[in-house]
Amino acid sequence: MPLDSTPHAARSQSMAGHLLQTPPTVSPNDNNYHVLELFTQDEGLSNIPVVEQQRAIGIINRNTFMSTLARPFHREIFGRKPCTAFMNASPLIVDYLTPITELSFMALEADKKVLSDGFIINLDNAYAGMGLGVSLMQALADQQAEKHRQMMESINYASVIQQSFLQSSRRDMASALDDYFMVWAPRDIVGGDYYYFVKRPDGFFVAVIDCTGHGVPGAFMTLIMASTLKQVLTSHDLHNPAALLRAINQQVKQSLGQLTPEEAGLADHPELNSDDGMDGAFCWFDYASRTLTYASAKTPLFVLEPGADEVHTLDANKKGVGYVGTPLDYQWDNHAVQLPPGSRLYISTDGIIDQIGGPKRICFGKKRLKENILKHTDKPMQQQQKQLIDAFLKWQGDNSRRDDVSLFGVHLL
Repeated sequence: MPLDSTPHAARSQSMAGHLLQTPPTVSPNDNNYHVLELFTQDEGLSNIPVVEQQRAIGIINRNTFMSTLARPFHREIFGRKPCTAFMNASPLIVDYLTPITELSFMALEADKKVLSDGFIINLDNAYAGMGLGVSLMQALADQQAEKHRQMMESINYASVIQQSFLQSSRRDMASALDDYFMVWAPRDIVGGDYYYFVKRPDGFFVAVIDCTGHGVPGAFMTLIMASTLKQVLTSHDLHNPAALLRAINQQVKQSLGQLTPEEAGLADHPELNSDDGMDGAFCWFDYASRTLTYASAKTPLFVLEPGADEVHTLDANKKGVGYVGTPLDYQWDNHAVQLPPGSRLYISTDGIIDQIGGPKRICFGKKRLKENILKHTDKPMQQQQKQLIDAFLKWQGDNSRRDDVSLFGVHLL
């Protein structure tokens, strides 16, 4: 079969045939003077296949051959002898259609000389040419680069999808609030933090969520949580954040199979393959009574009342949502706090609080966050956001980012 008649589907993929070169060949009967002449005529010729009746029986490596003949009297002794004396008699031989990845494994299992001597390429069990070890390495590098490009394209598009889930919340936030900020900064291109905001005539609801993991796994969890929250909101009241957390906990545990034997009604212990969920704070603010009703799963809320010289941390339940260790019937607590005009409310995921940094490489911590809030309390929220994030980044310094960062702040006028 001629080289250009390989099936299109095969030619469209990376295979050994893409590395095919056709250097001059010699037969077993050619002497070493003839091989020397070929190498001398072409300084770029690195290997010469030895072919007999359309079958490759060896490869002569330039460096090995030239260094051997350069020894005293070797040219005179071996010059007229058959070239098979200096050939690698057991080269790697592969088919034209061998995939590059499979070829790389074959090269690893074969003689170490594959990188220097190259390999023989057959077509229909007959010699077609040869490939170089350096060409194989380049092909593998190109293949990995292409896979990385495709992966990054997928992740970048996943980021577009993830951010599209936030658009309605951004619109409602901008419409309902006069002085606020919302920092959402994934550690990677996509992340495991998520927020939800919806306005109503009598108030607004805000949720800040930190799902298990970050990057792609975390992003998958945010989509699960966003979908679950949307479904739960069709049958539950925004005014009751604790009930929303309870309903989401039950649905996530059941959807991901994160039930204990008792919860699942099974005598035998099922194999639990995942233990994923979220931490988060759900809040309803009522305009008429200026009451903040909140329920929190391991997520801190901070309140600074007008004229106060201290930022107060609001209590949270110590159970996350959806995890194996959280009972199916676990009940979060609703807390009600009246906030006078001019109060400021902040909700933070642990991406800021747990970030390592500073001269002693310790966590940023709640105390340092509250100190920075208090330090810039007289500024509009957008300016305060810049000051808080600047302080956070200065603390982080050269340390790697540990987690996604989300921080919500609102000045309740």
